[in-house]
Amino acid sequence: MNRLSDETALIRRAQQGDRAALAALHDQYYRAIYTYFATRLDVPQVAEDLTSEVFVRMVQKISKFRQTGRPLLAWLYTIARNLLTDYHRESRQNNAPLSLEEHLVAGTDNPARSAENSMAVDCLRKALEYITEEQRLVVVGKFLEGRPTREVARLLGKTEGAVKALQHRALAALRRAIEQEGCYEP
Repeated sequence: MNRLSDETALIRRAQQGDRAALAALHDQYYRAIYTYFATRLDVPQVAEDLTSEVFVRMVQKISKFRQTGRPLLAWLYTIARNLLTDYHRESRQNNAPLSLEEHLVAGTDNPARSAENSMAVDCLRKALEYITEEQRLVVVGKFLEGRPTREVARLLGKTEGAVKALQHRALAALRRAIEQEGCYEP
């Protein structure tokens, strides 16, 4: 069985109320959805909350999901994008500024290294605001999640050539954004 047919079988089981299938879909896509939010928000707790909300909505609406040849992750990204838009709109309406507090990167005992990693993450987050949503999805998919070009193309409903072009333009725009922000020195 290939990955797409495995996913199709899981979706069918989930649509029939199989909790194990829903859990498997959650486990399979949690990291990708969390990464989507984490690269766009400064507060890890908000990224976790919004990620959880994506999966709550997946459970609520999986029965209405129709397979169109695109993977379930593309649908989950759409839910995530809509939640992020709502979050930003609500934040602006409440005049609640997004937290800019820095957090140390876990997994290291070296405070200097942690601070350096944290600054690099903040710099990347700022630079990602300068590129289009499709370019962000390519960068996150390819470099943060380590997905092959073929899979990113399938997720976005594009050809591999189009993804490579998006990647090229995104990296060039990121380089310019980092220079403009002045937040990273090689």
